[in-house]
Amino acid sequence: MSDIVYTRTDESPLLASYSLFPILQAFLRAGGIEITQADIGLAARIIAAFNDKLPPDLRVSDDLEMLRNLTQKKRANIIKLPNISASLPQLNAAIAELRAKGYDLPPYPSEPKTPEEKDAAARYAKVLGSAVNPVLREGNSDRRCVGAVKRYARENPYKITPFEKDSKTEVAYMKGGDFYSSERSISFETDENLRVEFISKSGEKRVLKENLAVEKGDIIDASFMSASKLDAFIKERIADAKAKNLLFSVHLKASMMKVSDPVIFGHFVKNFFAEVFEEFKGELKSVNVSENNGLKDLFARILNLPQATQEKIKAKFDEIYAKRPNLAMVNSAAGVTNLHVPSDVIIDASMPAMIKNGGKMWDKEGIARETKAVIPDKTYAVVYEAAIEDIKANGALDPAKIGSVSNVGLMAKKAEEYGSHDKTFVISEAGEARVLNAKDEILFKFELEKGDIFRMTQVKDIAVRNWVELALKRAKITGQKAIFWLDENRAHDREILKKVRAQLASAGTGGLDIEILSPAVACKKSLEIMRRGEDCISVTGNVLRDYLTDLFPILELETSAKMLSIVPLLEGGSIFETGAGGSAPRLAEQLLEQNHLSWDSLGEFLALGASLEQLAGFKQSPEAQILADALNAAVECYLKENKVPRFEALQLDTRTSHFYIALYWASELAASGTQLGDKFKLVAQNLAQNESAIVTEINAAQGRKVDIGGYYKPDDKKASAVMRPSATFNQILQNQILQNQIL
Repeated sequence: MSDIVYTRTDESPLLASYSLFPILQAFLRAGGIEITQADIGLAARIIAAFNDKLPPDLRVSDDLEMLRNLTQKKRANIIKLPNISASLPQLNAAIAELRAKGYDLPPYPSEPKTPEEKDAAARYAKVLGSAVNPVLREGNSDRRCVGAVKRYARENPYKITPFEKDSKTEVAYMKGGDFYSSERSISFETDENLRVEFISKSGEKRVLKENLAVEKGDIIDASFMSASKLDAFIKERIADAKAKNLLFSVHLKASMMKVSDPVIFGHFVKNFFAEVFEEFKGELKSVNVSENNGLKDLFARILNLPQATQEKIKAKFDEIYAKRPNLAMVNSAAGVTNLHVPSDVIIDASMPAMIKNGGKMWDKEGIARETKAVIPDKTYAVVYEAAIEDIKANGALDPAKIGSVSNVGLMAKKAEEYGSHDKTFVISEAGEARVLNAKDEILFKFELEKGDIFRMTQVKDIAVRNWVELALKRAKITGQKAIFWLDENRAHDREILKKVRAQLASAGTGGLDIEILSPAVACKKSLEIMRRGEDCISVTGNVLRDYLTDLFPILELETSAKMLSIVPLLEGGSIFETGAGGSAPRLAEQLLEQNHLSWDSLGEFLALGASLEQLAGFKQSPEAQILADALNAAVECYLKENKVPRFEALQLDTRTSHFYIALYWASELAASGTQLGDKFKLVAQNLAQNESAIVTEINAAQGRKVDIGGYYKPDDKKASAVMRPSATFNQILQNQILQNQIL
């Protein structure tokens, strides 16, 4: 096992790695530290799923499985970059690219019938959606803003747009028929083995899930969303947006919640464009259109219809656009609406962006307009509603003055993995769903109609206990107020609250400021603390962890990519997660079009610093600590000198920022007065002397289209050449490696 495992993922983080990873190797090798890559990108995971079907020369190691095993090791040290949580359109695009490269993979079977199709569907199911994080996150989350980043943010505040005084922007959610209103939850006093059955109106019984093992102390939830009530809600909200002259937008998490949310997204597509799906039902079916895949897929598929039919369908769309409310746009210039691609609708990125933009999104003309933000399930919609109410009442936050809201998130052992796993089902006919134990005792039962979405989730007792311990630890270290975001009126949270209160009582919280509030109240309380310039800790479940670690950092720093995210693993090691990947596709596209990448690797720098600090403790390695201290100082200089990438082409980009972190890191090492630092004196000198030449070489490469040999599986030689355009910089690094080998 290498000292540090650095993940190879997708899109912008992958492209940045072609530039950054050689730097990391060169520096760490000088300290006798081995860092290797593990490929958990979408393409690699697809190939690994079919290794037994491919010739030996096309097979890959199953690095996700390797990392799963590594998380059980006491000294696990993993740096995890953002990866694609694949929607079905993304999966199909990746499959098509791999097939074009000679991988004999089966197409994704949307309706598997044969044994071969069912086998392929089962393999692809392990790749769809949030397939990586639940596997690796064998610990809870500790996510916070480090001092250097906070100082930079206050000294260089971004411009936040205030809400207009009479802003009509609002959040809309269901008042019944959603997951929140139907949820039931139970804690187990003994080990059990459960199964889920469905009995149709005609009496036919089917087992939906069996051998669901639960242990003493575990929590199991079940709930459903009514398809008919969802449809009625959507129709009402469309009409209301039109009446109020608001943009219409839907906010879901189709990537993480890979079973439930694409289906919910499909309801929005089908209701907004109802006339298309009614009038052209047969034609759309003939080319396998699914509303769940969005408009982009629909428009691609109708190209297989006769030209006259295509024109009729497009004319009907134009007719609908004219009479419905304006849709919010993902890309106004390209005509990409909020309903084009399910994976474009990522609530934790889209809602904070709207809020910091004065409650506005963009229309088809690229004009910012007030918006109706539709979030069907009430559970966490109230958080965004509360944030908007607070900002309307108290004014925009001032990034130069506000404090921080860090997060301790419950996620170990796949806690609260809603809608993205093998316990979520779209009901094909009316009937009753039952959850039973081995004694055939019914724990839950639900009367369901065709199209309803039924889901269950599980939380392990050990995960909850560790989560509370981590929250108390952070509260003690920081002295900050810790708020548990839990709702007494929600079935799941009531079960969690029993455990939390019992553990807080037994642990003793003397001298700590601990409070338990409902999510909406907790949101407003946290904003109040931030406005005073103070910090607090949000202690939340898994989904809220995902949402809040974007919401507050985006309001505070303009991006969540600048946060330090540590997952202390239950077995003793750690995963160090880097910045959020919501902008990764857009930035990758800019590289392909303009050879300019503006991905900020600050998250990777912070993660590596923390990773080296852990390694120093595990190995009793002074070299690791020296490298960590020098890197942390280099990051401070990187921010102070404002060497972060710019979005505009022909300016400082990711590759230039990597040069500067290398320059500052080498300089700090050279000045450290250590034996290790002496190894960097020459490289620091050479980097400083050649700064102008290196920056010129990198900038000269910009402004033109580039070919990296693939989007999901780039050609390594081509991508490396694009991301390492400075011959001078490359030679200095190579000389450093050769020097270390000699020494």
